[in-house]
Formats: sequence, structure tokens, C-alpha cells
Amino acid sequence: MTTPQHGRATEETWMFPPADGWTFDQVKHLELPFDWELVDGRIVVRGQTKFWHNRVRDRLAAALDAARSAPYEVVAEQCVMVDDQNTPKPDVIVFDPRQLDFFEVECVPVRKVALVVEVVSPGSRQDDRVRKPALFAASKVACYWRAELERDRTLAVHEYWLNADTQSYIPAPMHPVHHGKLVTELPFPVEVDLDAVLGF
Repeated sequence: MTTPQHGRATEETWMFPPADGWTFDQVKHLELPFDWELVDGRIVVRGQTKFWHNRVRDRLAAALDAARSAPYEVVAEQCVMVDDQNTPKPDVIVFDPRQLDFFEVECVPVRKVALVVEVVSPGSRQDDRVRKPALFAASKVACYWRAELERDRTLAVHEYWLNADTQSYIPAPMHPVHHGKLVTELPFPVEVDLDAVLGF
């Protein structure tokens, strides 16, 4: 079912987008009882995450923030404006804040994003492994990290770099998958003790 009107979505109509989908301006005011993203003009519910996921997200964000160099900033759970019908909310992003109004920005423009980090949960595997990398690569985001919990409950971080010619990600040549310790130079030099990230 779709609704013919093109006005603002309401708490009663958000699940019935117009034929050409919602835009961010039509839905940004909604106060829904769950976290959500706008995907191809549809509001998609973001699943509940477990404690380990949130700990990994927060500690990776903290490590990136401690290592960052000018002009970069680091933020978790902030929507990214890919276009007016796609506003994904990565676990962590590194972005260039210059020319952005700190008090007015709602979604970080994708052209400002240097790194996207996604922590994979059972309900987000397809998105984090396929849809989101394709979306961010097509939008020319230079780096993408995918953090996954291994079967032995250790953490692996898959690091990808953008191939500008194909606008797709390739595994980082020197270190495609990090175990134990993450060491990389992009988007700035950073080292993360991945074993410590999971510990209490």
C-alpha cells in the first residue's frame, strides 16, 4: 500500500510511503519508538544490538577519536546524507567538519565522510557486507571497515579501500583483515588493540 500525498510523514503513515518514496525532509521530524534509517525512500527499522556490539562501536570510536588528526572528527550513530532518500546511520564515521554548521547539521554530507565503520550483528550481515559497502563506495567514501565477531569470539576488522576507477572497495593491500591489533595509515595513522576492545 502506498499513500498518494507528498506531505510530511506522520506516526500513522510512515509505513506507507508515496510511490516515489519519502525524502529525509518528509520524515526527519518523526518521533518513532525505534531507531531507523531511510533506505531508497523507505523507513527501515534498525534492530536492537547486543552489549558486545555497542562496546565494540564505542571503543573503536574512542580509538579513532584519540588518534585523529586535523581536520577530522569522529562520531557514532550519526546519519549520513547520501541523497534525499538515503540516510544510513553507520556505527562510526570519520568526517571533515569544515564548512559544516555544528549547530545546524542534521546528517553529515557523504562527500565529507572519509571512513565508515560498521559492526556486524546477526540482523545486519547482508547490509554491512553488501548493500552499505556498495552505497558508500559509489559515493566515493575512501575507507570502509567491517568489524565482525569470529566464532571463537575474537574480533576481526576487515579493512577496505576505494578503487576510484571502479567505485568499489578492494581489501586493503597490506592488511585486509586485522586480528589482535589493527594498524593502518588511512584515513590517518591509528593502532587499536582489538583483544582489549572486547574485554571488560
